[in-house]
Amino acid sequence: MDNAQTGDEKPKKSPLVMTIASVAILTLVGAGGGWFLGGMIAPKIGKVVEEHAAAEAKEGEKDAGLPKIDPKANGILQLDPVTANLAYPSTNWIRLEVALMFNGEPDVKMAEDIHQDLMAYLRTVSLQQLEGPRGFQYLRDDVQERVDLRSEGRVSKVMFRTFVIE
Repeated sequence: MDNAQTGDEKPKKSPLVMTIASVAILTLVGAGGGWFLGGMIAPKIGKVVEEHAAAEAKEGEKDAGLPKIDPKANGILQLDPVTANLAYPSTNWIRLEVALMFNGEPDVKMAEDIHQDLMAYLRTVSLQQLEGPRGFQYLRDDVQERVDLRSEGRVSKVMFRTFVIE
C-alpha cells in the first residue's frame, strides 16, 4: 500500500489516445492494401476498356445501344424511345423502348400513332403503379391493350427492349 501512495507506479495511457492510435494504424493498413489491390486490378480494367473502344471503332456505330431490328426481315418495327415525366411524382421520368411485331408489312404511320399514344399514356402513370414485378406486368398489359386498340389487330406482339425509371 505504501507504493500506491508514493506514486512509484507508471502512469496509464489514456484510452482516447490508444483508440486514436489504433484507428490511425488501421487506416494506414487499409489504404495501403487498397492501393496495392488497385494497382493489381487497374491494368486489367484499362485493357478491357481499350478493347471495348477498339471494337466500337471497328463496328463504326454511333449508337452504342441495342442493335436496331431490320423491319423488312421479320415484320418487326422498333419505335423511338418514349421518354416522359410520370404523373406523380412529377420529378421522376420514365424511358421505354418497345418494338412492335406486325402481322404482315410494318406500317410506319401506325407505329408513329402508337408511339404518341404510349407517350400520352405514360404521362398519366404514377410511380406507385409501377412498383414491383406486378406493377411492371400491369404496365405491359396496359401497353399491349393500347397497342391492340390503336392497331386494330395488325400488331400481334409488343416487345419491351428497355425500361428505366429515374
